[in-house]
Amino acid sequence: MELNGKVAIVTGGSSGIGKEIAKQLVMAGSKVYITGRNADKLDKVASEIGAIGVLSDVALQTDVDELIKRVMDDNGRLDVLINNAGFGAGWAEIGDLKMEDMLRVYQTNVFGAAMMGQAAANVFKAQRSGNIVNIGSTASLKGYAKGSIYASSKFALRGLSQCWQADLRPYNVRVMHVNPSEVTTAFGNPTGETRPEVPNKLRPKEIADQIIAQLRMDDRGFVPEVTIWATNPW
Repeated sequence: MELNGKVAIVTGGSSGIGKEIAKQLVMAGSKVYITGRNADKLDKVASEIGAIGVLSDVALQTDVDELIKRVMDDNGRLDVLINNAGFGAGWAEIGDLKMEDMLRVYQTNVFGAAMMGQAAANVFKAQRSGNIVNIGSTASLKGYAKGSIYASSKFALRGLSQCWQADLRPYNVRVMHVNPSEVTTAFGNPTGETRPEVPNKLRPKEIADQIIAQLRMDDRGFVPEVTIWATNPW
């Protein structure tokens, strides 16, 4: 797909992987809407990378509907959805899990991604074209101690990706699932600050490079799933 002139939404686009994907899409000539829940941070990043910031929470159906309506009113089309918004919480062994933590994580990582995917899919089916990229995790491939909530939410997202691939291929819609390994972002940092880059860990750039390459593949083909590991993180 030629990215120049395309319209894209990147959820959770004000930091980390989402910000880098949005930046690269803008550099390729796409019109990019980024979402986030911190207005000041969102406006600053949107101005910095040349995107359009929309204060929006994917966990709220009203916000999802308003976001899609705005993009369609502005452009009459949508070409790319990057389902990137997500977070982790409630790290605990099985005997100490809290339902409120599970509901909070699932509301964004699973239900929010599903609501965004559904809204975009309805547009894409009518257009008979479109691209959904779900940002998973290596946690969607293998569970680990104290990871019941986060890992299971990413397993669920991976399942959604596979179902949507089956649903949407007849409409020429590509659904891609990307599993980053550990990336130096603000993920899991209680301060909300992005961690400094280190030579042996992945950066948001490596993830964005892969996604841009997948989107640029001719529309006749797509990569259903890819996992990105740091070469030697130890």
